[in-house]
Amino acid sequence: MTIPERLGTTAAADARIPEGHPFAAHLRRIERAERARPHRLWTPEDGPLPSLYLSHGAPMLFEMTEWMTRLRAWARDLPKPRAILIVSAHWEAAPLSISSTQPTELVYDFSGFAPLYFTMRYDTPPATDLATQVTSLLPDTEQVHEHRSRGLDHGAWVPLKIMYPAADVPVLQLSMPTHDPERLLDLGRRLRWLREAGVLVIGSGFMTHGLPYIDWHDPQNVPGWSSDFDAWASDALARGDVDELAGFRDRAPGMPYAHPTVEHFTPLFVTLGAATDPTAPVRTTIDGYAIGLARRSFEAA
Repeated sequence: MTIPERLGTTAAADARIPEGHPFAAHLRRIERAERARPHRLWTPEDGPLPSLYLSHGAPMLFEMTEWMTRLRAWARDLPKPRAILIVSAHWEAAPLSISSTQPTELVYDFSGFAPLYFTMRYDTPPATDLATQVTSLLPDTEQVHEHRSRGLDHGAWVPLKIMYPAADVPVLQLSMPTHDPERLLDLGRRLRWLREAGVLVIGSGFMTHGLPYIDWHDPQNVPGWSSDFDAWASDALARGDVDELAGFRDRAPGMPYAHPTVEHFTPLFVTLGAATDPTAPVRTTIDGYAIGLARRSFEAA
């Protein structure tokens, strides 16, 4: 099955997406691009893939054309990975756990959105080989539990459905067992080798996530706590100052409003840990704001 054909099959597996829906237009653009120039699969000659941190948004991301276009362009800038391992803000679980290695029902961990988004699917190939690779990289003392009935949560499937909508890349989700930066950096270091095998390692969160403090009457307004935190993080990432980032609770301006709970920031440390040099400057791929929240996303080589 060709990629354009698989795109059509994937769309058909969802509830019927209205013709005028922004995501339908997104799929049509991708189909045309794939017919003109298919996305090239990663080979060892490409060297290690970068590790990514992305601000994942919610189902309303499927209605944001500019943001979807930038996410897809980011995916196309990289060779297509052989598999994807993703750590999401929406699965905090210890001991360390992995999602089902077989396609299963998605986790619709949101509310208040159109019924369409509760019937979307993302049926990727089995991730059994990736699960074996991941568990082999962890200490013998680290028990990894497979949740055989747990699918991908929206921190994983929403951005990936936009970046790789053909659903032709195996995806495995890894739980976030702690919010301690050092332990997450160490977890990322253990996963670093996967990048050399063509696996894309992703930390999925949101650079600021102060939802209780958003002015919903003026969603275009960017609160000072959001812009200040984003500027601080951007500066620290540009300098490769991991210690500064690790001290975010006490050092970052805008706290605790930018992160009343920290699970949307801490996946960043898995991303940095998986980089070849966590202290090297990162490449920002997406910046700006959505409903006042910083959507800064980056890749680390």
